[in-house]
Amino acid sequence: MPSKIRIALLSLALTPVCLISHAQQNPAIISVDVAHPGAPISPQMFGIFFEDINFAADGGLYPELVKNRSFEFDKPLTGWHEVLGFSAKGIDNPKGELSIRTQDPLNATNPHYLRARVYEPGYGFWNSGFRGMGVESGAEYRFSAYLRSGGPKGIRATLTDGSGREIASGKLEGFDGKWQRYETVIRANATVEHAQLILFVDETGYVDLDMVSLFPVDTWNHRPNGLRKDLVQLVYDLHPGFIRFPGGCIVEGRQLLTRYRWKTTVGDIVQRKTIINRWNDEFDQRPAPDYFQSFGLGFYEYFQLAEDIGARPLPILNCGMACQFNTDETAKLEELDEYVKDALDLIEFANGPATSPWGKLRAQMGHPAPFHLEMIGVGNEQWGPRYVERYKVFAAALRAKHPEIKLVVAAGPAPAGEPFNTMWSNWRQLKGDIVDEHYYMPPEWFLANTGRYDHYDRSGPKVFAGEYAAQTSGVAKPDNRNNWEAAISEAAFMTGLERNGDVVQMASYAPLMAHVDAWQWTPDAIWFDNLRSYGTPDYYVQELFASNIGTRIVPVTPQAEGGLFTSASIDERKHELIVKVINDTASARPTEIRLGALGSSGTAKVTILQSANLKAENSFDYPKAVSPEASAVEVRAGTISTELRPYSVNVYRMSMK
Repeated sequence: MPSKIRIALLSLALTPVCLISHAQQNPAIISVDVAHPGAPISPQMFGIFFEDINFAADGGLYPELVKNRSFEFDKPLTGWHEVLGFSAKGIDNPKGELSIRTQDPLNATNPHYLRARVYEPGYGFWNSGFRGMGVESGAEYRFSAYLRSGGPKGIRATLTDGSGREIASGKLEGFDGKWQRYETVIRANATVEHAQLILFVDETGYVDLDMVSLFPVDTWNHRPNGLRKDLVQLVYDLHPGFIRFPGGCIVEGRQLLTRYRWKTTVGDIVQRKTIINRWNDEFDQRPAPDYFQSFGLGFYEYFQLAEDIGARPLPILNCGMACQFNTDETAKLEELDEYVKDALDLIEFANGPATSPWGKLRAQMGHPAPFHLEMIGVGNEQWGPRYVERYKVFAAALRAKHPEIKLVVAAGPAPAGEPFNTMWSNWRQLKGDIVDEHYYMPPEWFLANTGRYDHYDRSGPKVFAGEYAAQTSGVAKPDNRNNWEAAISEAAFMTGLERNGDVVQMASYAPLMAHVDAWQWTPDAIWFDNLRSYGTPDYYVQELFASNIGTRIVPVTPQAEGGLFTSASIDERKHELIVKVINDTASARPTEIRLGALGSSGTAKVTILQSANLKAENSFDYPKAVSPEASAVEVRAGTISTELRPYSVNVYRMSMK
């Protein structure tokens, strides 16, 4: 670290100490100018960014328990193993073999299938799941598969725990020589985090299998191809204004051949083409060669999720450029027709009438009404002249046919310098709608940049703070922590986003989710295993801000001074004033919040998120160690006299009637 930066950070660290001593005798004065409300705040200010990283989709939000259900991984037997041992038919190591075939497949999109050839009755094979299979006692699971038989008429399915004890069983039967789907529902009699699914064939011959599935019956909104309930509930509780999907770098792909193509993720799940996930071996320290995308969670399900949680959909599409950190492959300008058509067809899929080709598919999938798409991202984290050229092609086509759709464009991977400055210059000249800025920076950066948007051009493009999170160790470092130091610095920064709600239209923490046994990137807002989940302190900061967002900015002073950070807004829907105050110091701070023209007395609701320990974290055992506490505080003659706890985020709501 350069010496000048060290000195600057040291000064930042020492400044609050002097003020703390002073504050012990004199309360900090915070003045809220209720009489002069400012610009409107975007109703979708705080939302979520979902990317299939850290096994967030397959193995996470999408609760399929069978890994490699369609045998399309690079190593098609990944996740599948023979049973070695004594069979139920009394034969020691019953003989058989597993092979992958492509002759006369179930469909051409996913051409591989498994042939289990049985030489002795009782031959078995099993699936390991996504770091095991999480099953709960009393819960029901739908076991299904497409099967074609060369002799055997049935397959037995059992779930076992780590010791081999059977905890559930069922049977598929009635096979013939044609591909058919069969299913049964089985009930678990024990809760097991790392269960295994074992299939036995008790007759000689062969059985062909494809799309082998074990899926919980109890999903979000009880949908057959639904989502994991506890994870959706955590997302729902964030009250997000929007959901950006299907991610960032996976949109680009390492090569254009493996880019995200939304059209292959809709329709019958049997026809959705499995591809490798670009995060499978991005980091040497966290390789995941078994990380693929089945697209059981596809664009239809993303739109459906947005509707379920009351969020506006923000799909991001490939603009003809692969990841510039990897291959930097770029489609020629004359090859962009396919990419632009994908964007136009997506608008039709989301908003078109059920009589249109893509609107008809949406209706056939169960949603005749439109999804009310209002914005699309053109590219993820691109930069440079090639990106601008390709954007111009997209913008010309989309604005000619759909001027109602706003376009989100990128400012590159960093929050300052080049190419950030050049990209912003381009977007101002081209009159871009919304510019996506990304910042993965140390907590000190977030504290020092709460005024980042105070001087942005109010007449230029709007801002989408599309990816941000405080990095306690360094960008993409495996030892980054979701601790209170990171979270409170993000809260301080978010007061600046809110105070500049006329410029900043949207903001989302990233990434959203991570499997505790299969992650690639830290930190993350939500952690989960095969059965449990919890929100981090960063999650609760996001929840607190999104649940307490007003409709109009209210001036407040000071905005950032002596370790205090503030913002205020009016919620015109509920006729309430909302004041946020962050105390990022180690001492309690006597404080007076003066409400000016709002000279009434009464009570205000207060929600406090706090820990005296900056290293505090949540965990599976203590999921709410750092979580909001609700209470009330007295308002006397338009003033709230209080003492802010050390390292605390405080939200006050009071009536303005």
